[in-house]
Amino acid sequence: MLRCVHLARRVNIGSLSAAVASTQAVQYRSSYSSLSNNKTSHRNGYGELHRKPSSANNNSLQLKRAFSDDASSEDSPMNQPREAMHYDVVIVGGGPAGLSAAIRLKQLSSEKGIDLSVCVLEKGSEVGSHILSGNVFDPKALEELLSHNEDGGDKWTEALFESQDSHATPVSEDAFLVLTESGGSYQIPNMLLPSQLHNDGNYIISLSKLARYLGEMAEGLGVEIYPGFAADEVLYSDDQSSVRGVATKDMGIGKEGEAKDTFERGVELLGRQTLFAEGARGSCSETVISKYNLRQEGGASNQHYGLGIKEVWEIPEENFKPGFVQHTLGYPLQSSVTDKVYGGSFLYHQEPNLVLCGLVVGLDYENPYLNPYKEFQRWKTHPAIKSHLEGGTCIQYGARVLNEGGYHSLPKLTFPGGMLLGCSAGFLNAVKIKGSHCAIQSGTIAAESVYNSLASGEDAEEKTVASTGEIDSEETPVEVTQYAESMEKSWVYDELKEVRNCHEAFSRWGVGGGLIYTGIAAHITKGKEPWTLPTPVGNNAGESKTDSKATKPAKDFQPIDYPAPDGIMTFDLLTNLQRSGTYHDDDQPSHLRIKPELAHIPESTSLQVYAAPESRFCPAGVYEYVDEKLVINAQNCIHCKCCSIKMPDEYIDWSVPEGGGGPQYQVM
Repeated sequence: MLRCVHLARRVNIGSLSAAVASTQAVQYRSSYSSLSNNKTSHRNGYGELHRKPSSANNNSLQLKRAFSDDASSEDSPMNQPREAMHYDVVIVGGGPAGLSAAIRLKQLSSEKGIDLSVCVLEKGSEVGSHILSGNVFDPKALEELLSHNEDGGDKWTEALFESQDSHATPVSEDAFLVLTESGGSYQIPNMLLPSQLHNDGNYIISLSKLARYLGEMAEGLGVEIYPGFAADEVLYSDDQSSVRGVATKDMGIGKEGEAKDTFERGVELLGRQTLFAEGARGSCSETVISKYNLRQEGGASNQHYGLGIKEVWEIPEENFKPGFVQHTLGYPLQSSVTDKVYGGSFLYHQEPNLVLCGLVVGLDYENPYLNPYKEFQRWKTHPAIKSHLEGGTCIQYGARVLNEGGYHSLPKLTFPGGMLLGCSAGFLNAVKIKGSHCAIQSGTIAAESVYNSLASGEDAEEKTVASTGEIDSEETPVEVTQYAESMEKSWVYDELKEVRNCHEAFSRWGVGGGLIYTGIAAHITKGKEPWTLPTPVGNNAGESKTDSKATKPAKDFQPIDYPAPDGIMTFDLLTNLQRSGTYHDDDQPSHLRIKPELAHIPESTSLQVYAAPESRFCPAGVYEYVDEKLVINAQNCIHCKCCSIKMPDEYIDWSVPEGGGGPQYQVM
């Protein structure tokens, strides 16, 4: 009987998911070109770009007006108990790491004969809609995961195309250039490049499409996936010593905090293990890392981040070079060998006729006048880049932060009741310019560790939620330390350790010194050097360096004069933002909140000392100062998480908006 109740609840939440998708998902035509014709966004007020309200039917339950609208009232709907749904494993995040974990758990359930119930929560309106990456893809982790399927998984490229009409294009040519400000370029011979930069056997893909493919596979294996529901709160045991699961965000709350007629209380998803796979700077992941001091426990340095800004272009057939891969250093971020701005560009040709291009800027840059979006736009005007895009059409735009701290920034991975996966932990190889393969491998290893823990021992099957419908109230959440132990023995750690000091070398000695050190590390020492380059302190003595603390006062720099966009090769920000498909319901509280204890920073420090860097580093135009007062255009947010990292003193608390909001990436 209990099982029937839980199944009924799952049908209910599933129908809510369908309702969210029907009212919020962007309707795309089948051709790529139609993406560039999306004109449903408009500007309102101070740069507030958002969709016009949908007139779609609302399928959610109507509240009885007997409830008080006052959130402080005991009979307010916002204070009513939440329904709870029990699972063996709850996974937060429907990206490569989370979906790989879900797939492997169900593979093992089939292989071993003891089933575990698994659900995946995804805040995007559909799986893949918040996924953005370069992406030249190393398939070894995926092929290992899919080798456990009945078909062996060796034809994943064909299956991806059949499922998503998206090509995995084999890399055919690999070039690494140094660009000069005068329009010249110099190619570094491949033999001099670190082996990790070689792309033989890799594929150019859309990671958002790969996520959708994995999502279909996971559902086919019995995983319950709930897109359009954002994990808003981490749930703990009564003594706070372990994680019990997560709660989804209440929906239907008005801008002033009142319950609307469409109000729906969030749902508690309780798991014997909760796997956090939200990507870089995930809000729940960061909460857990802080609560359990996982960086300190793991002996980790502060994580450092880069901001990746990307466009997808459709180009004429005569300009298309299938499988071409190009990375660059130099212009526009570095003009001399001593420049310390960490970053570079990518440009990939993906079948049938797409160019994926972008710029990554390390967020530990010092100059508050630097504008990553405008640096990206002028990068496209360099002859070595422009020649690939001429005659083409930009069809999609987006941005996302990525981890750059590497091996030294990895926190303790486990805690009672859960663990960190993929980029939530920091498994990205910045030198290799790849992280998806590490994320998939971490998901696979996490699943194997969790399955061994939950499906082993006497009466293991009788204890599963798949059998009983609920978690045994007497069961104490365990810490699955096998996951961390297995990761430390994996090729993921080997990769990261080999280049463990390289990011810091760039930060200390600039692009020239960084390249020399990286060459030595990659070709000779391979991470075995008997020293560690420690992260330097911040601007003030005694501070550990964060990307926020790296910003220096504006008085030390001159404003940067960026060229005006031409509307053909380069674009103003709001025009490009339309190509992200970003949507948020206007009538909801802002998910970007000034921390109360830091309210003085935007009032008296950010503009006055740092010349308002948030008005430049945000790739969606969320922040601006009007009459010297900060205006937050939360509707523009593309969930890149940059503001939670680079703000002076990190004064913004990034929380999730209503599920389904944010960008609607299709080919990223």
